[in-house]
Amino acid sequence: MKKKHLLYAILIIVVPLGLFGFWMKTGLPNLSGHEIGDKIDSFNGVAVYYNGSVSHVDGRNLAADGYNLGLKWQCVEFVKRYYYEHLDHKMPDSYGHAKSFYNAQIGDGQKNAQRNLIQYRNPSQWKPAVNDLLVYDGTIWNPYGHVAIVSAVFEDEIEIIQQNPGPTAPSRLRIGLSQMENKYQLEGSTILGWLRKKAS
Repeated sequence: MKKKHLLYAILIIVVPLGLFGFWMKTGLPNLSGHEIGDKIDSFNGVAVYYNGSVSHVDGRNLAADGYNLGLKWQCVEFVKRYYYEHLDHKMPDSYGHAKSFYNAQIGDGQKNAQRNLIQYRNPSQWKPAVNDLLVYDGTIWNPYGHVAIVSAVFEDEIEIIQQNPGPTAPSRLRIGLSQMENKYQLEGSTILGWLRKKAS
């Protein structure tokens, strides 16, 4: 009898996880009403495109001058295109998965030479600002991490705009922000920190 209960418990856990994994991989069924490549949002004139399942890739996007913007329509492609088009910024290293944009060996407020941006840890002495590039660590569901752009900053939360968060996830998301002992902390254990173009 105990073996039967154990089998049911395993099925209750494994089957939904398997279906969820299949759905994330294939993007089926399409519950969003969008087709891959549809413009679904924009910020400062830079478009966010629908990508279906998080693992879908539609080729590499290159700027007119040959600069690598990333794989269509992954999260990295959007943040690099945003920095290129809106902030006129090219990264010395134009490759890498989302989580590799953050370097854990770099101190809070120090330069990340690989991206030619100032890097801030979560928590940080410096408050997130509009146009910052937010970096998430990898998870069991997404080992490559995630990146987004800070689109608004409020007293106790920020708003981000993101590309490829999942087939039915929103392009905009609010994240709690708190301050303790002169440090700003964003809610979410997988948020590593944020990067910023130094004012010229």
